[in-house]
Amino acid sequence: MLAGATGGRKQATRGIFPARRGILRTMPTILVVDDEPLIRWAVREGLEAAGYAVVEAGTAREALAALSNGAGTVAVALLDVKLPDSDDLGLLRRVRRDAPRCRVIVMTAHGTPDLLAAAIAAGAFGTITKPFDMGGMVGLIRSAEAAA
Repeated sequence: MLAGATGGRKQATRGIFPARRGILRTMPTILVVDDEPLIRWAVREGLEAAGYAVVEAGTAREALAALSNGAGTVAVALLDVKLPDSDDLGLLRRVRRDAPRCRVIVMTAHGTPDLLAAAIAAGAFGTITKPFDMGGMVGLIRSAEAAA
């Protein structure tokens, strides 16, 4: 319980953040695509702690379905390169075609300089190699948002 200005007691609220300058801002939705459930969980936890809404997908098919269900609302997609049904940059190209306003960040544990350069050439906003620091990931997502 919190004490109010008049000495009364008010119940504390959790998960509600005051609006700045009277405007509520909804945080963008981030699509996390990785076939490893533990990686999706860790990234989701970090992004939700930073205030983002997160949608998860374990395959390219699930990622495309998530985009088709709300393509206009996904601001940034984090795409693993190696998925059970996609092991190249085809998913990146589809996302860029189907949701052109969505910024894409490619994440991979198998990144060669050639692959990372090809991802940028195919339209990725940026790349990040695993393992990565969540602070760096959040910073990269914020940069992608600002570029939108």
